[in-house]
Amino acid sequence: MARKPAPKADRAFSPPPSPQREIRRAQVDVSFDNQSLLGALFGQFDANLVQVENRLGVFISARGNQLHIEGPEDSVARARDVLATMYDKLAMGQELDAGAIESMIAMSNEPTLDGIMDAEPKGPPIMIRTRRKTIVPRSAMQATYMRSLVRDDIIFALGPAGTGKTYLAVAQAVAQLITGSVQRLILSRPAVEAGEKLGFLPGDMKEKVDPYLRPLYDALYDCMPPEQVERRLASGEIEIAPIAFMRGRTLADAFVILDEAQNTTREQMKMFLTRFGQNSRMVICGDPRQVDIPGGDRMSGLADAVDKLEGVDGFGTIRFTAADVVRHPIVGRIVEAYEGPTV
Repeated sequence: MARKPAPKADRAFSPPPSPQREIRRAQVDVSFDNQSLLGALFGQFDANLVQVENRLGVFISARGNQLHIEGPEDSVARARDVLATMYDKLAMGQELDAGAIESMIAMSNEPTLDGIMDAEPKGPPIMIRTRRKTIVPRSAMQATYMRSLVRDDIIFALGPAGTGKTYLAVAQAVAQLITGSVQRLILSRPAVEAGEKLGFLPGDMKEKVDPYLRPLYDALYDCMPPEQVERRLASGEIEIAPIAFMRGRTLADAFVILDEAQNTTREQMKMFLTRFGQNSRMVICGDPRQVDIPGGDRMSGLADAVDKLEGVDGFGTIRFTAADVVRHPIVGRIVEAYEGPTV
């Protein structure tokens, strides 16, 4: 399969070297054994290769089962690693899309990429299987998070929107509910944010709080067929409720997720954590930089709980940054522009 190179003016190259620092150029050939995977690897009209070219500032030409990569030395190395990872994922039966490739490109700038690439073909891959899809990590921190979800009793997942904190927790909860390792899935979040009062909203209690819980419903429907979600909601196997509804309960044999936890008070967080029961797992998701409750950071139950419990046996803490955003690449740039790099 030969590709005709586009005119050089249409390609994305790194800027010419400055007088202070010469950019070393390199070229490398990469071969792939299974030619049946090349169509998916290259993408329709070579769209996947063009995405790697444009993002990394390299030129890629294809001939048969071999790719030739040219460009700045560091970029060539990253492109080679990204293409190898793409091929490995296809060989394991996983699908590629623009978002997955973008995540691999972002990961290629992290020293942990080689570890992920080496580990997946040799040992069991890191993935979550649900009724509707198989989910794999799209960043190095997501891989760490997914390991924590099957290891730790209580996990604090901290970081900006778009990093997969809640989505991966819901996916893991659905997977465990399907296999029977837990009997219930309980999803909760503060029903009132930024000072709104439920009494001013129209409808009954369910209609009042549902808009606040919509992201949890969306994640559920993405992981399970709609009829199963509705049936399990009706039977009580899946429960979605404001955090106030957790008071006085013991949540045993359950996978419990608290979303938007930065908007809980210290008293609410203590109440929620002490609901933990036998054979349960609890995930607390939140963005410490987006506290909407009166009093701000100093009143946030999430910050207080992490300060008190981080490092305690049975607790895991995962910190995502803007670099882990797996939505459209511009979302990560928006997060950094508004908040600056997280530390």
